[in-house]
Amino acid sequence: MPRPRFLPDNFTLGLLGAVLLASLLPCSGAAAHWLEWLTDGAIGLLFFLHGAKLSRQAVLAGITHWRLHLVVLAATFALFPLLGLVLQPLLGALTTPELALGLLYLCLLPSTVQSSIAFVSVAEGNVPAAICSATASNLLGIALTPLLVGWLLLSGEVGRSGGSALAIVYQLLLPFVAGQLLRPWLGQWVDRHKSRLKLVDQGSILLVVYTAFSAAVIGGLWHATPLPALGGLLLACALLLALALGLTRLASRKLGFNLADEITIVFCGSKKSLASGVPMAKVLFAGHAIGAIVLPLMLFHQLQLMVCALLARRYRLRQQQG
Repeated sequence: MPRPRFLPDNFTLGLLGAVLLASLLPCSGAAAHWLEWLTDGAIGLLFFLHGAKLSRQAVLAGITHWRLHLVVLAATFALFPLLGLVLQPLLGALTTPELALGLLYLCLLPSTVQSSIAFVSVAEGNVPAAICSATASNLLGIALTPLLVGWLLLSGEVGRSGGSALAIVYQLLLPFVAGQLLRPWLGQWVDRHKSRLKLVDQGSILLVVYTAFSAAVIGGLWHATPLPALGGLLLACALLLALALGLTRLASRKLGFNLADEITIVFCGSKKSLASGVPMAKVLFAGHAIGAIVLPLMLFHQLQLMVCALLARRYRLRQQQG
């Protein structure tokens, strides 16, 4: 498995390129309309492939370690939302209301799968448990994230929240279930072409980012987001990540987990999924300018990769030293 790097990867550079392109050449009019249709199709295909890729053996691997999984899920869907709510007054002072909303949305997302497992592997943690926890987080996130968003962010928009729930079912859940049902026939083909299908994952996210930021730029995103607010957002993301890492490590030690399990809890419980978060934002916040909503997630994503890469190496040294 490739060693995580401190430097931004090609996908991160692609995200930055999509934001830059949207800032300089935002799409509008008929082009934006057709690009929206294309993006919707790409998102449906993305979740279909997620379902087809998900091995049931991976779900069953380590499933008996229920205490560890409960801690990870509690960190993802209870600790993070609580931190987001507690930090709201500070966020209001550091950033704009739209960025503060985006940071709270970030707190409601499931954990990552690939990077969580990769970091646990590099740190020599409990990899089977990491596979199970990260998978469970993403499965539950398809249902829990829309519910949490409807409760905490869209509570005053009952009709819109109900429409978002239906959109989640049609655009995300049904393709995912279809992929799972067809896995016996498609699974081997999907496994053989993982590297090529990764382009669908990344391409759909880049499409969403470009269309979202195009609409946001036309709506005056950069004029309404002063440079100090971006600096405040970086500080808020760093604080949120530090709290998540520190509290998950503290909880794992207080509950008596060994070092391998602690590694799994820290890396699976402190991450948020860009791959799920960006497509979900497009569906859940239909009608909103989501550029400012996904900006905190993009920043947190890169920050968590850089910090966790360093942390994984430190954990690995501890494991090797006994």
